[in-house]
Amino acid sequence: MMSLADVQSMGAELGLVQVYTGEGKGKTTAALGLALRAWGHGLRVCIIQFMKVGEDYGEVIALRKIEGIDIYQFGSDHLVFEGEQTDEDIALAERGLNLATEVLESNEYDVLILDEINVALYFGLLSVKNVLTMIKNRSGGMEVVLTGRHAPKEVLGIADLVTVMRAEKHPYDSGVVARKGIEF
Repeated sequence: MMSLADVQSMGAELGLVQVYTGEGKGKTTAALGLALRAWGHGLRVCIIQFMKVGEDYGEVIALRKIEGIDIYQFGSDHLVFEGEQTDEDIALAERGLNLATEVLESNEYDVLILDEINVALYFGLLSVKNVLTMIKNRSGGMEVVLTGRHAPKEVLGIADLVTVMRAEKHPYDSGVVARKGIEF
């Protein structure tokens, strides 16, 4: 497995902040594609999912089988709706943020993906200030990816790369429900 030093010796510098946001489909998919690409080059990847739980997601099933990619979920068994957040939702998000802080301080990983953290911020499960502080205080050389709709302007401001997914057409609009293996 390639080390961070090996990657950097090839001229690549890790340590950027990437944000995938917007109303369109593909934010988590893009981040997981990056995870696979990084793993394929020997980088160590940690994925922390906010507001998600369960083994129903095909990507979780697959990722749990890959040595070198660790995935953790911090969500309850119910959907969270704006204005209906529970103390449990907040506690789970804070546990996820605590783990993210530990990961950023550990130097055990090269890439950290914070999946759906932007939604957790939008719903007020986490403090934007705390997330920004965590990212700014990370040790150098760790790539950080934040996904989810409604990325706060402060998060966009510190990002090195921002991709906004925009939906032009979606099968949901025609009544097609989420399909196993395609949407989950």
